[in-house]
Amino acid sequence: MENPFHRQAAAITFRDTDASGWMHFTNVFHHVEVAEHACLRKLDLLVFDRAHGGWPRVHVDCDYRRPLLCGDEIEIHLAIASLGASSVTWKFEVLKATGEPSATGTLVTVRVDHQGKPQPLSADERSALEAGIR
Repeated sequence: MENPFHRQAAAITFRDTDASGWMHFTNVFHHVEVAEHACLRKLDLLVFDRAHGGWPRVHVDCDYRRPLLCGDEIEIHLAIASLGASSVTWKFEVLKATGEPSATGTLVTVRVDHQGKPQPLSADERSALEAGIR
């Protein structure tokens, strides 16, 4: 991904791996979510609050390219593919320290209120997120 909107460094821990010693496939989403939340905080946007809602996932997909092992250093790259009335489609790439892609994919989140009902992105949310469209 050229010029990602957000970069997040991380390391694969023993907790991330399965009996094979490779990172369990679901943990890619954990690392991407950590990066997404850091990006939202950097933009001074709500991540989650029981009184104000949050951004649940409504769709995820991932292509796995290379395995990750305990101790591997990684970097997660995020960009925004598109903004809907209440949704954000994120593109992500998980890279090994060597720069090789390990996983790529998308996740779609929807801005919801405290009752879980979709709500339109506010002007401030839209403005902050538009900077990440790639």
